[in-house]
Amino acid sequence: MKKNILLVFTGGTIGSQLSGDTINTDGKAGFKLLQGFAEQDPKPNSVSFKTLQPLQILSENLHPSHWPQIIASIEAEDLSQFDGIIVTHGTDSLAFSAAALSLYFNGLSIPLLLVSSDLPLDNSHANGAANFLCAVEFIRQLGLAGVFVPYRNPGQVMQIHLGSRLSSCLPLSSDFISVQSQAWMRFEGGRFQPLQDLALSDRSPISLKPDFSKRILLIRPYPGLDYSAYHLDKVDAVLHDLYHSGTACASSAAGEQYSLVEFVKHCIRQGVKIYLTPALYSESAYASTRELLDVGAEMIWNTSLEAAYAKLLLAYGNFDTPQAISGFLPQNLAHEQL
Repeated sequence: MKKNILLVFTGGTIGSQLSGDTINTDGKAGFKLLQGFAEQDPKPNSVSFKTLQPLQILSENLHPSHWPQIIASIEAEDLSQFDGIIVTHGTDSLAFSAAALSLYFNGLSIPLLLVSSDLPLDNSHANGAANFLCAVEFIRQLGLAGVFVPYRNPGQVMQIHLGSRLSSCLPLSSDFISVQSQAWMRFEGGRFQPLQDLALSDRSPISLKPDFSKRILLIRPYPGLDYSAYHLDKVDAVLHDLYHSGTACASSAAGEQYSLVEFVKHCIRQGVKIYLTPALYSESAYASTRELLDVGAEMIWNTSLEAAYAKLLLAYGNFDTPQAISGFLPQNLAHEQL
């Protein structure tokens, strides 16, 4: 039976071409992707595509206000007529969009796959065509509901990541990994092989508005971070990234302006909630972590930075009271929690 796929183009490298020494989005790239699919897929007539293009941007230019545009274009369609959705996307902000769409579409009944390319499709070394072929095959073979990212790192086997657990691309490379380096599936020899035992049907969907707050401040730690540079007059909440051990500077030895403990106190005095992530929940913790929690910071446990950020944007965009936000954040909407 022919599979009907909604194909949503948003730009990115997979939607770009090289002109001279500059890579930029090109409206013809989508046609090239479909042409390449027809040439490489052994069963091209077994699928039918309906194409949309709500955006045409490089993904480094993505803003949370673009997510409602993508969502609106999808929800304007009668999704009961489709067996799956493919969204083409750039690599730079892929993990953030994958998290945002995973959480928003937490009750989706068909697969949605985000497909990227490490190089423009005209480059023979690009992985975009292979990633796209894998996405189509996922819809043909499995049809599992949820949001996924098929991606083949150079020289490696194709992997399928849960959208809610994808980490941003590794620095100075084009490699993607899931949190804890545990992808959900691999695709090899035309077969999908599970790598984790997850019951994806075990979920309690909730309906959300496509409203993403623009008043969440994200801060990343580094030695010498001076918190006095931050002003909170247009901020509803702060999300503070942590080092891999679930820590950040809690000492005032070099000055109070360098201590996250003091910044947490400042946030609380200003009526601004401050959240910490990522960290694995454990009965034991570093003294610095305990000190941060003791002064009023709230940990978003067992969740990637990207998923925690997207979840906070949805929380503060959808709910008006601290009680509603606090009730929403612990919910494991899209298997984002380990």
